Amino acid sequence: MLNVLVIDDSLTIRGIIESVLAGDGGCRVIGPAADVEEARRFLRDCHPDVITLDLALPGMDGMAFLDELKGISHPPVVVVSGSTPPGSLVAKEAVGRGAAACFDKSQLVKDARRLLRLLHGTARSGA
Repeated sequence: MLNVLVIDDSLTIRGIIESVLAGDGGCRVIGPAADVEEARRFLRDCHPDVITLDLALPGMDGMAFLDELKGISHPPVVVVSGSTPPGSLVAKEAVGRGAAACFDKSQLVKDARRLLRLLHGTARSGA
């Protein structure tokens, strides 16, 4: 079972990601976090296999959180954001700051299977 920490301030987006993961049968959300502070608690207490991270968050944003994770042991991070379509400068910056991969949030429903493959592959590789 793949344990996923979902970090997104939108209740709707967290719900969509949870539905996508629930439909897989091999994934479960161990923590839906609305901000970085909440995410830190889940990381400490629940030990996810992979993290999905939005970049636009209240308080500390996703890029700053990626910077915070550098140098400490943590699960791989897949950025799920509307500002990270393939090849975008923001996606390249996120990967440069430590994200294993990026997924365009606008494709969550249309391309849910690709998100699932990306999460499973990222968790397996430990990237």
